Amino acid sequence: MCGRYAITLPPEAYRSLFGYVEQPNFPPRYNVAPTQPVPIVHADGNDRHFRLVRWGFLPGWVKDTKAFPLVINARGETLIDKPAFRNAFRRRRCIFLADGFYEWQRQGKSKAPFLVRMRDGGPMPLAGIWETYHDSSGGEIDTAAIVTTTANGTLARVHERMPVILGREAFPLWLDNDERQASGALELVRPCPDEWLDLVPISSRVNSVANDDPDVQTPLPVPVAGPVVQKTPAAARARLLDEDAQGRLF
Repeated sequence: MCGRYAITLPPEAYRSLFGYVEQPNFPPRYNVAPTQPVPIVHADGNDRHFRLVRWGFLPGWVKDTKAFPLVINARGETLIDKPAFRNAFRRRRCIFLADGFYEWQRQGKSKAPFLVRMRDGGPMPLAGIWETYHDSSGGEIDTAAIVTTTANGTLARVHERMPVILGREAFPLWLDNDERQASGALELVRPCPDEWLDLVPISSRVNSVANDDPDVQTPLPVPVAGPVVQKTPAAARARLLDEDAQGRLF
């Protein structure tokens, strides 16, 4: 599952990596959420293009968009078999521009957030599929979903799923829209090597979409061992608390 991610590197870092013909300028985003407009790269023949899409995939055959669930992730195991994904996987594969994503680890009744980023500090190319949806009034909206797979060893400590992260050498095959290449592209749907990623514990500020600033990614401090505190017997502790309460004005 990938429900939040980040796009914080300079625009030129992505253009240099992907080689799309456009020269877009966009601000850093530290807490990208579903239904928001997000950038992808896709191919048209030999050219690669930058495009803004809605994060939330809509297959072309959907009649009632309000009744259709929000699809932000496409399970890699179902790309060929599931009608919602089949055509897009064969003809409209894309790559999400990103340099990190967030995942939550269940800890008792709460969940602890983590930032997952590339160990080399560079872009994180997330495999995706996209589709232009045409509504009954003639309107169009470009939509996309991130392709996921089973977690690698690094992510398995936090969650059982992860996005498909592509190496640079995989870009041509993944972005090739020739249906004959679909079987080869499917082989790219696998966990990335463990050594590609760092897992960083962060604060719960990321839980709120309203928080979209660098502090979202600030690592939690490493606990420092303090002095040994002698435990006070229960009776004495109760007496001290009572004395303290009598000494306060409020």
